[in-house]
Amino acid sequence: MPPAKKRPRAYDHLKTQTAVLAQFAHVRDVIRTLTPDQLARPTQLDGWTVRELAVHIATGFAGISRALAPPEPPGSQPEVTLLGYPSVTAPFAAWVAEDAQKVAADRPDLTALFDEVETEVTAALAASGTGERLVASVVGSMRLTDFLVTRAVELVVHTDDLNEALGSEIPLDRQALAACTRMLVDTLADRAPGGSVEVRVPPFAVVQCIGGPQHTRGTPPNVVETDPLTWIRLATGRTEWARALEDAEVSAGGERADLAALLPLMG
Repeated sequence: MPPAKKRPRAYDHLKTQTAVLAQFAHVRDVIRTLTPDQLARPTQLDGWTVRELAVHIATGFAGISRALAPPEPPGSQPEVTLLGYPSVTAPFAAWVAEDAQKVAADRPDLTALFDEVETEVTAALAASGTGERLVASVVGSMRLTDFLVTRAVELVVHTDDLNEALGSEIPLDRQALAACTRMLVDTLADRAPGGSVEVRVPPFAVVQCIGGPQHTRGTPPNVVETDPLTWIRLATGRTEWARALEDAEVSAGGERADLAALLPLMG
């Protein structure tokens, strides 16, 4: 019998909403200060400049107001769950890149774009109701709170991309970082259910995963531990497992504590 999957983690709707708005504001404040030379810098996303990445952040955030604009989709169950989300995004990657490049060409004033998007999203969320309602995302209907968690993931991941490209330190909202970390750790546990390996990402998450001997008490025989940003970079393919081990960014003890074959979880 395969290992049972655990009940999905619950996220507080208002805290998640506040975190998403706060992280977008952190990015907005820095985008306003960038020079043309800084906006033209390459990023670690293949072929994307800082300008195009900034536009992608804005349009991804605008997806909240777009998702809330139509009437609630029919049905009582979402088409896409939160932990299913990382598996369904790949087919949209080319479209996302083309859209970012088009908007970057059409909207040269990034300050105006960010202000406009922020106003629209803030108003849409104020009138959105509970986090349990369904919204029509690009990948399929989702619970609103789950969709906001995906926006937190996008914002945190791409804020880190911007920091890498600019050599800056755009702040990361603690609640947004926690939501991103937990969602990606839970995705690992969902894809590789079991109890033989304990993955620790303090201070936000601990999960058990991978089939094998079940750990019940004392020190687990197989333990992986790392910090939130390293985990996020591993889970999204920004860094490789072997490199993180070599650089002592990850500690892994035990014969089963090798996550290389399971990473990245999303691109």
